[in-house]
Amino acid sequence: MRTYHNNKIKLFNSLHGKKELFIPLHEGFVGMYVCGPTVYNKVHLGNVRTFLSFDVINRYFRHLKYKIRYVRNITDAGHLLDNEEDKISKQSVLEKLEPMEVVQKYTVDFHNVLSLFNLLPPNIEPTATGHIVEQIELIKKLLKNGLAYTVNGSVYFDVNKYNMEGGNYGELSGRKIEDMIANTRDLDGQGEKKNPQDFALWKRASAEHIMRWPSPWGDGFPGWHLECTAMSTKYLGEKFDIHGGGMDLKFPHHECEIAQAKGTLGVEPVKYWMHTNMLTLNGQKMSKSTGNTILPEELIQGNNNFFEKPFHPIIVRFFFLQAHYRSVLDLSNEAMIAAEKGFIRLSSAIEKLSSIKSSKISTFNIQDWIDLCYGAINDDFNTPILISYLFEAVKLINNLELGNETLNQEDLSKLQEAIHAFFYDILGLELLSDTLNDHSKLDHAMKVLIDLRNKARLEKDWALSDEIRDRLAESGIILKDGKGETTYEIE
Repeated sequence: MRTYHNNKIKLFNSLHGKKELFIPLHEGFVGMYVCGPTVYNKVHLGNVRTFLSFDVINRYFRHLKYKIRYVRNITDAGHLLDNEEDKISKQSVLEKLEPMEVVQKYTVDFHNVLSLFNLLPPNIEPTATGHIVEQIELIKKLLKNGLAYTVNGSVYFDVNKYNMEGGNYGELSGRKIEDMIANTRDLDGQGEKKNPQDFALWKRASAEHIMRWPSPWGDGFPGWHLECTAMSTKYLGEKFDIHGGGMDLKFPHHECEIAQAKGTLGVEPVKYWMHTNMLTLNGQKMSKSTGNTILPEELIQGNNNFFEKPFHPIIVRFFFLQAHYRSVLDLSNEAMIAAEKGFIRLSSAIEKLSSIKSSKISTFNIQDWIDLCYGAINDDFNTPILISYLFEAVKLINNLELGNETLNQEDLSKLQEAIHAFFYDILGLELLSDTLNDHSKLDHAMKVLIDLRNKARLEKDWALSDEIRDRLAESGIILKDGKGETTYEIE
């Protein structure tokens, strides 16, 4: 197969509103920062879709042999709510836990969920609370540069001053200052601000606020936007290639990041801004208040009122990849059933591929098909088009099996290598037979249970022996007592 390291990737740059040729700041290297979760509750499917989209981008750069540094943060200091509580502190009260217990609980949940969907971990996963010093230093620079001011122990970014000195607050989201002022709600300490569009860099902690740190301005905690500027520039440099996140973060979070970075460093921090679109459920926005929402484990386990059956996480991953990351994707029972059928069809063909025999001649141009596949993923990481080409390969494999098409050994090897690259390495998919039919762990667990039951029988503890047998039978595992050994089978 050809080398595609120098392939021309075009990606949609939200900053300029168009597709642009990807040219890394340093040849052969990619620096990518993605805004991670605020760990105060279970991760939702919309988050999973966003992180899965950037997982494919991470995987593709790796496939192309770029040296990528992928940084995805954990927000463990909370977001301010209307009453100036933060989400983590509020959840700690509800669950009667210390704030950092809440953080640990939902960080573990986040990692477990992403692992189910076969996401690769980032190279660095920094936390907001682990970078308080760096955030304080950024605030000092903004104060020194005259772009921030202090009020009653809090520090705010001065948006008007920033714009007067050549900044362009609103450049990413396309918003105008006048519109922002008109639409500003009375929250986040508005009475302290010079202007309603100013945002908090540091907030003074009230006496009852648990999450607090000492600073030159008194005990407090950092504003939400500041952490990503501190961590992205620390690990990727003053300028880096890609910054990603959900579309809902474009304003105000990413807008504030740009202003903070330019205000301290004097340079445009990010070359390409990328944003994923939202996930809806049955045609409507997901919302806890309306009940139109579902958690990842509820979809996987079938414990919900929206779907007729549970779905394997790899099927869910495949479903997500059938839509472009910048498109709204609607989750429904019908769509998931269709995705499952399509995935089984694709998987069945891939399983056949290893048994296909080569011929003397090729009747199908494999290189043209490979070029089409790379062309799709190079076009703003267009996974649905790539998947459509994989289904063309399904037809080819079926025709090869029937003898309607033939491939010589070189082309057959190319096809097998390409299928592995696109299906496994880039899209991050797995055959269900690989994940569901691996009985090694089950065999080990059953040996332990059978040994325990045999021990109970030797000790004439018939109650325990029968309980083990009956409980396993309830789970669909039938024990068979033969001469000298007990085996099992799954119904």
